Amino acid sequence: MAQSLVGAGFAVKGKFTVGSQRVQVVVDLPLFGAFTYLSHFDVIPGQRVAVPFGKRQLCGVAVTGIPPEGLSDSQLKTIDQVFDGLPPLPADFLALTEFAAAYYHYPLGPTLFTALPTGLREARDITPVDERPFGLSELGQASQPPARQRARLALWQALCDGPLTQAQARLVTPQAGKILADWLAEGLVQRVTAEKPALQLGSAPQLNADQQAALDALLAQPGGFQPWLLHGITGSGKTEVYLQRIAHSLAAGQQVLVLVPEINLTPQLVERFIQRFPATRIAVQHSQLAEGERLRNWLDAWQGRADIVIGTRLSVFTPMPRLGLIVVDEEHDGSFKQQDGLRYHARDLAIWRAHRAGLPIILGSATPSLETVANVEAGRYRQLKLSQRAHGAARLPQVRLVDTRRAKLTEGLSDPVIKALAARLERREMSLVFINRRGFAPVLACSDCGWTSGCPRCSTRLVLHLLERKLRCHHCGWEEAVPHACPECGAPDIKPLGEGTQRLESALGRLFPTARILRIDRDTTQRKQAWEEIYRQVHAGEVDMLVGTQMLAKGHDFGTLSLVTVLNADGGLYSADYRASERLFAQLTQVAGRAGRADAPGEVLVQTQWPDHPLYQALVAHDFDGFAASLLQERRQAAFPPSVHQALLRADATELAQATAFLTQVRSQVQNLAAGVLISGPAPALMVRLANRERAQLVLECANRQQLHQFLDQLPPLLDQLARQYGRGLRWSLDVDPQEM
Repeated sequence: MAQSLVGAGFAVKGKFTVGSQRVQVVVDLPLFGAFTYLSHFDVIPGQRVAVPFGKRQLCGVAVTGIPPEGLSDSQLKTIDQVFDGLPPLPADFLALTEFAAAYYHYPLGPTLFTALPTGLREARDITPVDERPFGLSELGQASQPPARQRARLALWQALCDGPLTQAQARLVTPQAGKILADWLAEGLVQRVTAEKPALQLGSAPQLNADQQAALDALLAQPGGFQPWLLHGITGSGKTEVYLQRIAHSLAAGQQVLVLVPEINLTPQLVERFIQRFPATRIAVQHSQLAEGERLRNWLDAWQGRADIVIGTRLSVFTPMPRLGLIVVDEEHDGSFKQQDGLRYHARDLAIWRAHRAGLPIILGSATPSLETVANVEAGRYRQLKLSQRAHGAARLPQVRLVDTRRAKLTEGLSDPVIKALAARLERREMSLVFINRRGFAPVLACSDCGWTSGCPRCSTRLVLHLLERKLRCHHCGWEEAVPHACPECGAPDIKPLGEGTQRLESALGRLFPTARILRIDRDTTQRKQAWEEIYRQVHAGEVDMLVGTQMLAKGHDFGTLSLVTVLNADGGLYSADYRASERLFAQLTQVAGRAGRADAPGEVLVQTQWPDHPLYQALVAHDFDGFAASLLQERRQAAFPPSVHQALLRADATELAQATAFLTQVRSQVQNLAAGVLISGPAPALMVRLANRERAQLVLECANRQQLHQFLDQLPPLLDQLARQYGRGLRWSLDVDPQEM
């Protein structure tokens, strides 16, 4: 719904036109609908504008839409400025953000601004740097070289040999910027549009039969919308298939978008892409980039200078005028789903984008999501299988279960695990010890009164980080110093319970004092370039044992790693979240797949108190297909996704009773609108308290996706109206296709 803003405008800048037009503008505020402004100059959809909003000036974006009737010009404010340093945002970018806002039932303004780099969210113009090289003009070539000034003569002579970029010119003389500006004004030099270099390909390995068959199938349908599932076991060479398919897109003059789930996967992947395509401009996009670099890469992609974009989930919005192929690596990974704000799934938006543009999309995984498996079964996606490892001698690792019900553990490690680690150390082979829990220990406890280190803001425990002498909440970020005695009874005997990566690292150091141990978790990889240094150490043979969390389970190739040991995996077997077993099997398969990728045979040891569980039996047999089929059958019987479509309506407040009362009122008022939609709840969230807010939720389910969305379309105005009765202390959100309960 369009809204008016009453008041006068400021002085305007831009291309003035006779008369005025009414323009629909969205801003980065959590308000549904667009706002109507007057404009005395031409504005088309996609242009960034500066608009008065209350007492502030905001950046807005003009969008399509019909202004509401019944508003006089005197009721409308006037656009202050049209930013014309860049062209309007392209139509396909606007279409993608409009679809995302509609599908995830989120305001269009915040959706659009989420998709923009920070530099374009501000109310200021952006003038892109002209990166074209300088060359002598016809006038310059006919002129005499400067005789007196040595710097000018040196630069002139260099330009006689061919065009120079600004950076190249500065190598000739530090005064190049001023000299070139003078010569440009005098017409002695001009900007030269350099010819795009011919596609250069680095050496590519010979494909095995599975890889070649997959590539042939992909090339047999080079254009038109087609989702492909490239389902390959760990180490089967999926990336090589991507690279060789991408080469054909580049040769056809197309751009390629590659989505990866984690920032830490980009350095290794980018290095492979650079080696394969040495003359191709590759733009990287992720949250750890400096804002200027991210904006530059975004503009390079939009303006066609970058042929390949590699990035995390937000990269799905990157405008690319010649886009011809999308690749989603590790498509099953939960990191592709945003968990706050615009709760979008990058894989699903990538599929929609490919469908709208009419181009192929490849979803790669060793453990595809059940949604993707169901789409293959329904004939909507085509599946390509890689069933053998790419390295000639490599085989899938042998998986052994270590029953810890009666076993004596030393520092959390069983005898078979300790012996296996010692054997690898003696053979100078690398080992990975996997525990999905960072920190020194998951909880600090008092043996006298039973006190445990709970988070004051969340319904969870503070984790002990011994090196920093801190107790830290991994959910809200709360930190406090480690107490010297029990805060409840004063007893000095407080001890860490359980294992974390820091404690495990210390224990391994005591058991194997000569081993070179490298811990990899969020704490050790926050520094920029941390992953590059980790890869250097690993590939230089400077590491004997890796200790890490789920960060190590995704896509990494550590060539000499022959042993993986998994500790404390049982927690995911009996979770209240119906997706937990799917996630656990994927995680264990992925981390097990790090072993045995080179000549040394791989082995995986999993410590468990439930060795007979069907999940572990499927893991031992490397039977993803069988396990996925059984999970899909369970989901159908229980009416869980993907057999039905789901949304969560969440509410949070300072007290759980307030959030629950709001949701109860919502349910009673929308029940008559919910034909075909099953409403369950309200119920407390699995983690009730988070960051001093208590949370409850309604589960909304329907067998028909369109019917569910027709119902959801009616909710935001009603929810806003009801929420106002509870004051500003209550917040609500909709999560469509939720991945976490």
